Amino acid sequence: MNKILSQIPNQTPNQTPNQTDHSLPMLPLQTPHSGYHWDQSSRRFFEGWYYRVTLPEVCQTFAFMYSIEDPVGDRPYSGGAAQILGPDDEYLCRTFPDVKTFWAWRDQLGLGQGRLQASAAQSLNYPGYLHAADFDRSIREGYQATATWHQGQLFDPGTGAKARWQYQIEPVYGWGNVDRPQQSTAGWLSQLQIFEPGWQILMAHGLATGWIEWNDRRYSFKQVPAYGEKNWGGAFPKRWFWLNCNCFDHQPDLALTAGGGRRGVLWWMESVAMVGIHHQGKFYEFVPWNGQVSWQIAPWGSWKLWARNADYEVELIASTELPGTLLRAPTAQGLVFCCRDTMRGQLKLRLYRRSQFKSQLILEAHSALCGLEVGGLGEDAIPWSQGWDSQDQPT
Repeated sequence: MNKILSQIPNQTPNQTPNQTDHSLPMLPLQTPHSGYHWDQSSRRFFEGWYYRVTLPEVCQTFAFMYSIEDPVGDRPYSGGAAQILGPDDEYLCRTFPDVKTFWAWRDQLGLGQGRLQASAAQSLNYPGYLHAADFDRSIREGYQATATWHQGQLFDPGTGAKARWQYQIEPVYGWGNVDRPQQSTAGWLSQLQIFEPGWQILMAHGLATGWIEWNDRRYSFKQVPAYGEKNWGGAFPKRWFWLNCNCFDHQPDLALTAGGGRRGVLWWMESVAMVGIHHQGKFYEFVPWNGQVSWQIAPWGSWKLWARNADYEVELIASTELPGTLLRAPTAQGLVFCCRDTMRGQLKLRLYRRSQFKSQLILEAHSALCGLEVGGLGEDAIPWSQGWDSQDQPT
């Protein structure tokens, strides 16, 4: 792992790129689809990004969610948004209706949106990446994020809620084995854009150092678990579920992402799910093209998944007694409340090596800081009226 981290640029705020020289050195763990996907067309389109930091010492998590819809502008749902799920699943959301204030890099991970201070409106070439100090001086409200740096500030004048943050990120795992090219989460066919929406884990596990202010409290941290993913497309899943954790008890080098949804594939719909585990430098992947994944998901409170491939099998049992928090997500009807999340779910993970006679347990892990989500719209609106079971159940 130290070898991996030594390849990452030692980037300080004053060394971050600006809008005229935005290319960071290509990271060895950059995943496919890290760049911005919009093709300048006027078709219905959204792209969303997710950054998360978990603070084990206080048993809290900050999840940052950014989105842009119909960036061509002058459409009913055109605009951007920034949401934060903070301590104890508290929630803060701000919208940025002017799509001209959004920017993103096409060749690698980098995005931002903000409102300028009046004093900076004439002198600053914005939108684009800013040095950290310039961002603080010039941006009244907004965010910017790359693979290795994340900062921003949001204020809700209606409630008085506020948040500020600055932290560096050291990627540890992208999506795949660390000594090989990183993988598309949805497989090589995702390069053809036949799935709607697309989904990519940008960083299955990383280490964050910096600070976050939430209302009147400041959280300072050093090398705590961090995570990132994104999705994009011109269509929207009918319903979905998601589990994510990289903060396990006594297992600092372990990261899990699992999820499933009913999505569009060309002219038909399919229900599909996957499980990905990074542990001690190795990637365990359970996807439809290499094995079998089955699930039982309650409308809220219980997530159960089983997956197997030729060599391994995994069991995930997650639950929560918390009510969760409603979050907004891009839909065919714009950004609306259609998913429920908690960052304080209970999770038990068991990984087995398969054999002809009896599977051998090779890893068992627990966490009380698992991210859990269910979502959907229309006939599958939250709360779901019934649970969601896959047709293939474990034997």
